[in-house]
Amino acid sequence: MKIRKIETKKFKTNVYALYLTIPLTKENATYNALIPTVLKRGCEKYNNQLEISKKLEEMYDATFGIGIAKVGNNEVLKFYIESLNNNYLPNNEDLSKTSIEMLINIVMKPYLINGKFDEDYVNQEKENLKKVIESRKDNKDTYATNRLLEEMFKEEPYGLYKFGNIEEIDNITSEKLYEKYKELIKNAEKHLYIVGDVENLNIQEYHIDEEEIKITKEFPIKEQLEEKIVKEKMDITQGKLVIGLNTPNENREIIALYNTILGKGANSKLFLNVREKEGLAYSAGSTYLKRNNAIIISTGIEVSKYNKAVEVIKKQLKDMQEGNITEKEIKDAKQFINAGLNLINESSENMIEYTFDKELYNEEIDIEKYRKSIEKITKEDIVEIAKQINIDTIYFLGN
Repeated sequence: MKIRKIETKKFKTNVYALYLTIPLTKENATYNALIPTVLKRGCEKYNNQLEISKKLEEMYDATFGIGIAKVGNNEVLKFYIESLNNNYLPNNEDLSKTSIEMLINIVMKPYLINGKFDEDYVNQEKENLKKVIESRKDNKDTYATNRLLEEMFKEEPYGLYKFGNIEEIDNITSEKLYEKYKELIKNAEKHLYIVGDVENLNIQEYHIDEEEIKITKEFPIKEQLEEKIVKEKMDITQGKLVIGLNTPNENREIIALYNTILGKGANSKLFLNVREKEGLAYSAGSTYLKRNNAIIISTGIEVSKYNKAVEVIKKQLKDMQEGNITEKEIKDAKQFINAGLNLINESSENMIEYTFDKELYNEEIDIEKYRKSIEKITKEDIVEIAKQINIDTIYFLGN
C-alpha cells in the first residue's frame, strides 16, 4: 500500500482516502461496482450500517463515503472518511488513528457469514445497482456522453459502463462476489491518502500493511480513419450532440491548452461561435480526457439544428488547424488553466484527485512546474497539435 500525507492547514477536518486501482474488464465491471456498496453495509468490527453510523457519530459526526471511476483502461474504487483534525479535539484524542483503523476495517476486513458476504446485504445492493443502471437515461447529458464513449472505445476497456451490465446482476451470488473481492484486494494497486494538518502524524504507529502492488497502465491509442456517426432516438425536448476527438499520446500540456481555447469557459471558440454567434446550442463546451487521448465536445441543441451545429463545430477545429487563434485567446486560456490550478488546493478531494492521478502515472506532481510549462506554450505549438487531432465519433441523441 502506498501511503502519502498531503499537508495543509486550510481545513478543520482531515480526509482519509483509500483508492483501489485495478484493470477494467468486462468480466469484473459489475462485480466491482457492487463490492463497495456491500462493504459499506458492515465490517468485522461494525457488523451493520447502524453500528457504522453510531461509531461515526461518536467520532464527532465523521462521514464515510464510496465512489467508483474509470481512469484510462483502469477502474478505481474509492473509500473516504472525513473527521475533525486532532487539534480541535479535547483530551488529546487521536481521531486520525480511529479514522484510519475504521477505513481499513471497512475495506479490508468485511463482515462475513460462513465465509462469504451476508446474503441479505448482497441481495439488497444488487437491487440498488439495478436501479442505478436503469436510471442512467434520466440525465440525458451524462447518458449521451457515456454512449459516445461506449461507441468511441468499443474495442477498449474504457468503453465499458462503470456500473457494469444489468443482465449479469441476477447471477451474482454472495460466494462469487466474495471470491471477486479477494481477487480485487490481492491484485489492486492501493493508495492511502491523508489530507489535512498532519505534519506530526506518524504513520508507522498505525501498523498499516505497506506492501506495494503495481498494475500496468496503458493509454488507449486509437486510429480511426473515418468519422463514425451514431444516432439514437428518445423522447426528449433538447438534442444532445457529443463529438469525440482523438488526440496524440504526448504533449498533454499543449493539448490541455488547445482544449481550453476550443471549449472551456465563456471565451472559448465553441461557446462564442456555436452558442453565442450562431445561436445553435443551449450549451457548448469540451473536456480533455488525457488518460484516454480524447477530447469530448458536448452540446445541447434543437434537434433540427444538428447539421448546422456539426458544420460550425468542424469549422472551429479547422480554424485551429489553420492557425486562426488570437493571442488574446491563448492568454485567456492560460489564465483559465491557472485559475483551475489554484482550485486544487481549495478542497481535500481536489488535492487527492490531482496527486493520485499524477502518482498513478509516475508524473511530476509540482503544480508550479506544470504552470510554467503551460506558460511556455506558443501559438505554433498549438497549431502543430491541432493538425494531429481528428474526429473519431459523432453521437447524436434526438427524437
